[in-house]
Amino acid sequence: MVGSGPRLHRHPYSETFIVRRGEALFTAGDEQVVLAGAQVLVVPASVPHKFEVLDRGFFESVHIHANDRFVTEWLE
Repeated sequence: MVGSGPRLHRHPYSETFIVRRGEALFTAGDEQVVLAGAQVLVVPASVPHKFEVLDRGFFESVHIHANDRFVTEWLE
């Protein structure tokens, strides 16, 4: 759904995003980038990040947390 995505947060470990289909605007720290199918973004540990789906079609992504458990600090 257009506009959906997690609010600003961070993890004490890196997170890798693999966009499989669709398009989203990713914010990582002070940088913003639009990712589309087959693109990858690695957000380093402790960097605040979020994304917002832009595509009116189907958005699919894989998120890889470099940790043995999910730890999130919500900033918004």
